[in-house]
Amino acid sequence: MERKIYLEQTPLNEAIEKWTNKFIENGMNKPLEGEHIKVIDSLGRITAEPVFAKISSPFYHSSAMDGYAVKFTDTIGASEGRPKKLKIPDQAVYVSTGDPIPDGFNAVIMVEDVNLIRTQTSDIRHQTSETPIEYIEIIASVTPWQHIRTVGEDIVITELLLPENHKIRPIDIGAILAGGLTEIKARKKPKVVIIPTGSEIVEPGSNLIKGNIIESNSRILAGLVSEWGGEPIRFSIVPDNIEALKEAVLKAAQIADLVVINAGASAGKKDFSSAVIGELGEVILHGLNIKPGKPAILGWINNKPVLGIPGYPVSAYITFEIFAKPIIYTWQGIEIKESETLKAKLSRPIASTLGMEEFIRVKVGKVGDNIIASPVSRGAGILMSLVRADGFVRIPAMSEGIGAGTEVEVKLMRHKDDITNTIVCIGSHDNTLDILGNFLKKKYPKFSLSSAHVGSMGGLIALKRGEAHLAGTHLLDEKTGEYNVPFIKRLFNENNPPTPFLAKGGKGGFEKIILINLVYRQQGFLVLKGNPKNIKGFEDLARDDITFINRQSGSGTRLLTDKHLKGLGIDHRKIKGYDREEFTHMGIASAVLTGVADTGLGILAASKALGLDFIPVAKERYDLAVPEKFYNLDMVQKLLDIIKNDSEFRITVTNLGGYDITDMGKIIYSG
Repeated sequence: MERKIYLEQTPLNEAIEKWTNKFIENGMNKPLEGEHIKVIDSLGRITAEPVFAKISSPFYHSSAMDGYAVKFTDTIGASEGRPKKLKIPDQAVYVSTGDPIPDGFNAVIMVEDVNLIRTQTSDIRHQTSETPIEYIEIIASVTPWQHIRTVGEDIVITELLLPENHKIRPIDIGAILAGGLTEIKARKKPKVVIIPTGSEIVEPGSNLIKGNIIESNSRILAGLVSEWGGEPIRFSIVPDNIEALKEAVLKAAQIADLVVINAGASAGKKDFSSAVIGELGEVILHGLNIKPGKPAILGWINNKPVLGIPGYPVSAYITFEIFAKPIIYTWQGIEIKESETLKAKLSRPIASTLGMEEFIRVKVGKVGDNIIASPVSRGAGILMSLVRADGFVRIPAMSEGIGAGTEVEVKLMRHKDDITNTIVCIGSHDNTLDILGNFLKKKYPKFSLSSAHVGSMGGLIALKRGEAHLAGTHLLDEKTGEYNVPFIKRLFNENNPPTPFLAKGGKGGFEKIILINLVYRQQGFLVLKGNPKNIKGFEDLARDDITFINRQSGSGTRLLTDKHLKGLGIDHRKIKGYDREEFTHMGIASAVLTGVADTGLGILAASKALGLDFIPVAKERYDLAVPEKFYNLDMVQKLLDIIKNDSEFRITVTNLGGYDITDMGKIIYSG
């Protein structure tokens, strides 16, 4: 079979229209038929026909109270001045809540509203609670059917309980059962067969060798199908073999309403999805003008829709939601509940490829009066960008990007309330922030800490722009040898004009900043165990056999690196790898561990986490800078309380290694 490359790059709106029209042409753009299911198993299912009551509820007149059933005519005229006695059992019968009302009786008097008169004995002292009650005495008349649940009070036989196309809730199950039904007709759950492909893919828990990739996409897709009301059917991994893939697809088409092939949708030598779909049926289109998700395939085999989606997890997620979600909802006869959206200001510019519609993952937080959206990693293979993201921003195909401060629409992946309860921390990365975020969520589930890593200077600028509640910083001033304070004084001095981002009504640089110590930490060179390249200091970075990996411009670690290079008179252009940047200490550690670089500057905790050796260079102070206007926010105070007073948090940080918590929680500067 000849392998084919992209057939086209179809605009997204056109692709959706083609996909929809194909369903209409084949009479499949409508709800699936119904099936009879047990009511007790119907939670979340969609009714395929109206549900009517078979019996009334209650189906007999029943007492709504503990008391005495009476005939209301016997109570007429009773008052405090002229109490009435009703004889047991001719005129009054005891009933408990829910008991049937005896024939001929039509009202209930609560037990606390009667006076019991027991059978008289020769010696009143011998009367006990076991002495029979002969009369009840009442001091007020009652109305007909008082304290009685009449037949059909809740549900009347033949009454409509639920309409067609209704998603069944727990309370609905109760109503259906009370209406005398044990089975109903519900829409069949759309069956979606998911076929993971690739010879490099292995099941979770397998013994891994180089080149293996743990298969997780199908579990994500299956979870989405379940969440949308469908029934996911996951096939075993199919290797890169055309005949094996054909066999799996044909089998899937026999049992599925929708077939999904994951991976193999691109144009590589082992990408067979398009060729298989084309031979067995029809390729409607192959290739979209979206990013991520460009190599998606829309196909049709044996009157069944087939969706070929890319192997990268972000691409798979986006294309699956675009093309699978609407039809799964249509087959159930329900409308998609659109995700919440909100307007936000973009914290930094985003460049985009002209002609490609792009889906940018962003973190979102409410900072003062502004909703701020900060882009996260853009790679199609970075699954954690989905985990960390709060939503998506779509960049139109004919745009080359969006500038900082531009108002954008964010399609949320979280509830709006979560956004307002998020502390936005932008600045330098430190492992303790991850620990702090976990402790905040553990102790105060309502609140979250969102941490974006743009370097210390980037964090302070974010504060100045009104984009963050706090910033992590460890900037060393060369002139004074002091950390952070000189930079805050210069950046937030009253003589420093407001930034363009906040020029309209914002105070810009006129903010009072409170600087709180988090930790002192060890910075140094991270090297492989045993230090095979015998690296001792900055002088070794200029060696021909050393590859360095740097932190991003504006980070405190970068400033520390440049300070030492300048002091030693080393030209950074002679350092191999100086221009290659990482945004976190763990990124540096991973690069060294995996051979991308021989060394990089990072913290001792990152070195210990990945089993590397560490060559100390400096002890630095890592602080949190908080604008005064945010300092007393409830969520910020709770975060600071953990830093100042939570012994478990302090022990956890200490156990990471390389941290001194002597001044943890101490206010270093306020001004």
